[in-house]
Amino acid sequence: MDQEVNSAPKVSEGASSAPTEKRDLVPIQQGRNLQTVPLATKRVSRRWLKVALALAAVIGGAGGGAYWWLHLPPQLPPGIAFGNGRIEAQEIDIDTKFAGRISEILADAGDMVKTGQVVARMDTRDLSASLKKSQAAVSQAQKAIDEAEANVVQQTSLVLLGQQEFDRASTLLQKGAQTKEVVDQRRETLDAANAALKAAQDRVVESQHAMEASTHDVELNEVNIADNTLVAPTEGRIQYRISNIGEVLPSGGKVFTMLDINYVYMDVYLPTNAAGKVKIGSDARIVLDAIPKLAIPAKVSFVATQAQFTPKTVETQSERDTLMFRIRAKIDPERLRVHADKVRSGLPGETYLLLDPATAWPARLQGSAPP
Repeated sequence: MDQEVNSAPKVSEGASSAPTEKRDLVPIQQGRNLQTVPLATKRVSRRWLKVALALAAVIGGAGGGAYWWLHLPPQLPPGIAFGNGRIEAQEIDIDTKFAGRISEILADAGDMVKTGQVVARMDTRDLSASLKKSQAAVSQAQKAIDEAEANVVQQTSLVLLGQQEFDRASTLLQKGAQTKEVVDQRRETLDAANAALKAAQDRVVESQHAMEASTHDVELNEVNIADNTLVAPTEGRIQYRISNIGEVLPSGGKVFTMLDINYVYMDVYLPTNAAGKVKIGSDARIVLDAIPKLAIPAKVSFVATQAQFTPKTVETQSERDTLMFRIRAKIDPERLRVHADKVRSGLPGETYLLLDPATAWPARLQGSAPP
């Protein structure tokens, strides 16, 4: 009994009773031992958690407000709309016309090429052999024509001789110095000579037709050989080199993809209330994110006649609209030709469209600076 009394926990004076002490202690199990932690510590931790959450909310709200402020749409006067997009240049594929092997590559990705510049050549040994065969056929046809024309000359002489003999025999027959049998023989000889002359003349025409066919074969082979020399169809920049020397490509095999620097544009999407005011040929300005202080003059070249659902890449003031109209603003080709080395594709930016011709462009969109 004494041991049980001594082993009981001692309570100092002024302290709470045992039940109160049990309420102030929270058991926490760590491994196999039980410990006690004051409940006040847990209450303090909860209080700091609430303070931290409040601070996070304030900081987050400030950050969101800063993001919203930085991404405010530019202040524009009425009569001007804008949309986001990427500047694009028309892509042109340089393909093979016939199946064959690449023998030469004369350009690479990033090169500027001129109209008609040779960028690759295909193996044309088979076409060259066909060309020689056609040229030999032309020579043979020419000889056949010469032979037929000589035969015509010969047959013409025989006809003339036959006509003279027939006329002489007819005259002698009238004088009684020649028999009718001889006259008939002369007539048959003349008819045979005329038939032979007609055949010779037909032979000349046939030889000429053969000559024309052989000549067309030569021209066809020359065109095919020329088409196996791949040239740039317009002025621009090589964007991709897809094939290499020695590769065998099918008909229509792609060798290069180039950008036509004379056709550079940006497509943007506008809601109905703005797209309905855009006219083809109206002024526009393109501002790239990479050159925010430069406004590139452009013209509206296309306005979609049918609305479509908003693409994922569209960010406008009217994102709630479910249908948008595609508008294309095209940069002047002469301006592009002067600054061909600065043309880029894929750069994001904005296009500003003049909805009201009476509206003046803001100073930052005057477009006076060269690109």
